[in-house]
Amino acid sequence: MPKIELARVNGDCGFVATDENGHSVKMDSNPQSGGLDFGVRPMQMLLMGLGGCSAIDVIGILKKQRQEVKDYKMIINGDREAGKEPSLWSNIDIEFHLYGNIDPDKAQKAVELSVDKYCSVAATLEKAGAEIKYKVFVHPAA
Repeated sequence: MPKIELARVNGDCGFVATDENGHSVKMDSNPQSGGLDFGVRPMQMLLMGLGGCSAIDVIGILKKQRQEVKDYKMIINGDREAGKEPSLWSNIDIEFHLYGNIDPDKAQKAVELSVDKYCSVAATLEKAGAEIKYKVFVHPAA
């Protein structure tokens, strides 16, 4: 079972979360809620986790298909429910930008497999009510 330790290290709401392998992430609240802008907001971290989870899937799938991925970028935008507590992610839009000698159809299929089947973070967010939409862009290597 994964283990996370969280310690307050900066002001009232500045925390460092560390996993069992010693990897750490800084988190904080926004200044209106007592934070000092020390780190990432926890809800933004969910979107970052979605990006990382899906990126690992997509690159792995494309490598198995012998596609040459020279670079990779994602842009993730999300909207949260207005006027609700807790305020969950309701809509998430992702742009996948893949660079290299990549078949666009294979890139599209890899993204579909990740978001719709393999990515546990995407599945978690969808079960919480988020609608995830995505677009795939394949660019020649720079």
